[in-house]
This record gives sequence, C-alpha cells and structure tokens, in this order.
Amino acid sequence: MLQEYLKLNKNILIAFAASIIISALIAQILSEQTDYLNTTYTTIADYVIYFSVFSGLFYLDNRKKYRLASGRTDTAKLKGDLKKLVTSLGIAEIVYTVVRWVLQYYLLTINYDPYLASIASQGISTIIYMIVVNLSVKITRLYKDGN
Repeated sequence: MLQEYLKLNKNILIAFAASIIISALIAQILSEQTDYLNTTYTTIADYVIYFSVFSGLFYLDNRKKYRLASGRTDTAKLKGDLKKLVTSLGIAEIVYTVVRWVLQYYLLTINYDPYLASIASQGISTIIYMIVVNLSVKITRLYKDGN
C-alpha cells in the first residue's frame, strides 16, 4: 500500500515539475497580456502539461495491475479505481485551481515578474494539492481492499 502512495506522489510531483517549467515560460512569454489573461492562459497550459505527463506516468506504473491471467483487462477493478482516483484528484484540482489562479493574479498585480508569479503560485498550490490528494485518496480508500 505504501508503495502505491509513493508511486502516485512520484507521478504527481514529476508532472508538476514539468508543468512548473512550461507555465513559467508561458507566463513570461505572455508578460504583455493583462494580468488576468496571463494568469488564465498560464493555468490552462499548466493543466495540459500536468495531465499529459501524469496520465502517461500513471499508465506506465499501473498497466499490469489490471491484467487478468487470461490477458484481458479487469474492467470492474479498473473502473472502481478510476472513480476513486478521479474523485480524489477532482477535489484537489478545485482547491489547486482556485489557490493558484488567485495567488498568481495577486502576485502579478503587485508587480512580480510573470515567471516568478507563476512559479510561486504553482509551488504553494502544489503543496496544498498534495495534502488534499493524499487525504482524499485515504478517504476514498483507493489503496485499500486489495487495490
């Protein structure tokens, strides 16, 4: 069970690392935009990069977990786990999005450099996200009962 939590957290952190770099670059490239547009476009880019990287890593780590001896996919177990994962990530994503957007917008309005505003807001939001995801995974019992 601990190994599953570690794999999930590893995938989340790697995905966030990729999205932090790309988001900071995009924030700087869009520095001439109004603060709310810069924040919105940067947040969209953050999501695209994060979910692309996270999905790929999650698939690689779990592709054998849902295979039956016959070679077919255990769809019942996969659907159950995906519901729990989507619930856990969904709750955390709502919190993350609100904190990240508000914080980056605020930092831009007090004249932080766009790339620094993006990095700072994403860093703080990621810490909050990790706490919420891990609590949600525990509550939904994603890694209990043989999962």
